[in-house]
Amino acid sequence: FKLEKEIQDLVERNSENLLGLEFIQSEVSVDKYRLDSLCFDQETNSFVIVEYKKGSSYSVIDQGYSYLSKMLNNKDSFVLEYCKKKKVSVDIEIDWSQSRIIFVSPSFNSYQKNSVNFQDIPFELWEIKRFSNDSIALNQHLSQSNQGIKKVVKGKNNVIDKVNREVKIYSEDYSKSTYYRSNN
Repeated sequence: FKLEKEIQDLVERNSENLLGLEFIQSEVSVDKYRLDSLCFDQETNSFVIVEYKKGSSYSVIDQGYSYLSKMLNNKDSFVLEYCKKKKVSVDIEIDWSQSRIIFVSPSFNSYQKNSVNFQDIPFELWEIKRFSNDSIALNQHLSQSNQGIKKVVKGKNNVIDKVNREVKIYSEDYSKSTYYRSNN
């Protein structure tokens, strides 16, 4: 990929097939921030912000928590975007506790991978590759840790604490009511 916009256009056109998400809007502005893509997860009834990166010299933690904080403090703006796209009334059920950020990049450095190496962090790193035959591979970097971010940052960062109080990370086997983050 020569440009970040190439990645964005590709993922937005194919968000259902690549990420299992419904694409809502590109370049959403909230206060002084511009979110690359706003998507909706029909399974969890939650919003997902997708950010695209061409390089690997940025902090996913800072940007991720900033964007989640903006989302949770401006819920009405996100609901309005959804309703405009879907042409529905504003009477919809949103599970804000399942909100998350997906970062898509051709590669992530070891610092970025380690920064999300917690079991309960609401960020996902996806590496995208395009091959010479124009096929695409999208692979998620999965946490190898059994440690939670909540224990590390509790009381140290107001933005992270606020997001952690509202966003919950559930295990893949949600039917057993196993979860990693609670409101406590």
